[in-house]
Order: sequence, then C-alpha cells, then structure tokens
Amino acid sequence: MTNPNDVASIDAIITAAYDVISGPAGQKRDLERERSLFLPGARLIPTAMKAGIASASESGPQFLDVEGCIARVEPYFAESGFYEKEVARRTERFGQIAQAWSTYESRHSQTDPEPFMRGINSIQLFNDGTRWWIVTIYWQHESVEAPLPEKYLGK
Repeated sequence: MTNPNDVASIDAIITAAYDVISGPAGQKRDLERERSLFLPGARLIPTAMKAGIASASESGPQFLDVEGCIARVEPYFAESGFYEKEVARRTERFGQIAQAWSTYESRHSQTDPEPFMRGINSIQLFNDGTRWWIVTIYWQHESVEAPLPEKYLGK
C-alpha cells in the first residue's frame, strides 16, 4: 500500500527513496514501500564498471527494473550496513515531469564520520495528477576520474 505522504511531492518521494534503501546490516528493507515509489516499468540504472575495464570513461549503464535492483542489493544489505542520504539537489520541472540531480553520500553506519562513497542520482519523475512516481534513477559514483563538481555539492 502506498503511503500518500511518500508521493505527495518531489521532496517527499526522493526522501522516501533514500529512506527505503537505508538501514543496518541484516535489516530487511520495506520492499513494498520501495515498490510503491516507482511507476510500472521504471528503471534503475547504475553506471557500473565493465569487467576488466579500469577507466571510468569506459564504464557503462546496467539497466534494471525494480525487482532486478532489489535482487542486486539484497545480499549486500544482508552483510553490510548501508545509509545513503541526499546532501544536495538541483531540480527542474515542466508540467508533469521533473528531473532532479541528487548528490548523495553513503555510509556503513549513521555515525561514520566520512562517507565511503559519494555520487549523483539523476532522478526522472512523473506526476499523474494525483501523485509523483519515479520513472528512472540513473546514477554514477564519484571516482578519481569523475570527482563531484562543486555545482552539485550545494556550495
């Protein structure tokens, strides 16, 4: 069942998207809540390194549906704490569509002083007149070859 508060605004749905993937090692995530955020047919697209490729310039997208993404991360969440939070956002909206560049930091524990990973989620959203839906989350982790630009750090 969809929580109307999770999908009432762009802020709410992006906050919910980070919330549903965060938690301590071994904690089952609220998969029904997660599924409720995504439009049927939505895609989650990590920009992953190709096997044997050492350069970020030669990486490529991995296209997953919601179930494929859940299957990809569940083993990791079983073994490792994972807390991801948004630290900056740039949003543009036209009519029923919106695009958010959401800069994130990932930690193994909420008390970790420094993130083990940072990056940008490019989030495409759709409003059907009653609620917001996530259509796509396409992301890339920061690397030596691709440091986060200042304009996406909220400074």
